[in-house]
Amino acid sequence: MSDIRDWRPFVYGGMASIMAEFGTFPIDTTKTRLQIQGQKTDRSHSELRYRGMTDAFVKISRQEGVKALYSGIRPAVLRQATYGTIKFGTYYTLKKMATDRGLLHDKAGNESLWCNAACATMAGAISSAIANPTDVLKVRMQVHGRGTSDVGLVQCFREIYVHEGIRGLWRGVGPTAQRAAVIAAVELPVYDFCKLHLMETFGDQVANHFISSFIASLGSAIASTPIDVIRTRLMNQRRVHQLQPSITPAATTTTTATPRLYYTGSVDCAMQTVRNEGFRALYKGFIPTWVRMGPWNIIFFITYEQLKQFY
Repeated sequence: MSDIRDWRPFVYGGMASIMAEFGTFPIDTTKTRLQIQGQKTDRSHSELRYRGMTDAFVKISRQEGVKALYSGIRPAVLRQATYGTIKFGTYYTLKKMATDRGLLHDKAGNESLWCNAACATMAGAISSAIANPTDVLKVRMQVHGRGTSDVGLVQCFREIYVHEGIRGLWRGVGPTAQRAAVIAAVELPVYDFCKLHLMETFGDQVANHFISSFIASLGSAIASTPIDVIRTRLMNQRRVHQLQPSITPAATTTTTATPRLYYTGSVDCAMQTVRNEGFRALYKGFIPTWVRMGPWNIIFFITYEQLKQFY
């Protein structure tokens, strides 16, 4: 990969991301359901239907069918085809540029951990912002579950575009980019640290990679779950019509429906969530987030390393 225009990291990163997404998507569906339930402002999701990840798995499977666990898989695959491709391709391109400028390696020839994290943070934020519409589609279809078989990807896209405009497809883009940046900034340094200290025990083997991934995933889950809850709720919200009184020229009072959003932005969503549901609400879906990240990374890196053999 001596040429920064090399297309292979982009293609292999996208393919590996799609494989990892297929393997862990049902866990992501339970996470999304847990994160949107119990909202005091949105009465359609005020009920606490699930007690945890396992309970969500069982109830979704029984009430909606196993297929519902894969509701939203099409936009999820489309997201990884864009997000995963851009993220990992950009990451390795930035690393190559840093190497050419003498920023990546120290005098001893070791890679700078912070330069690596900076490259990953930039790549994650940029790619997630570009792929945000597919994330919105994924969340909407995951929340509705059983009904998405009748809606479909194209119809869901059209519904958002017609009723919410182009801005509706970029709803929650701020916390989405922040989440991607936080995960990259935390996960990579922790993974490298754990892998280095487990080398004497396990060597550079799959067991080391698996344990290091789970520990790194714990760190990134702790750091990113509050942002993820806010992101999911912002993406799932639709404009609601609030009746407001108005006075006509004939001095009669009428009511008009004014469209508004439950949350005006990330800060408002965070404040309302904590005020109405408590601080712990920001960590709804924490367990499936952590449980999913470990296997996702294992599947991704094993697939990616195998594809690299074609270099």
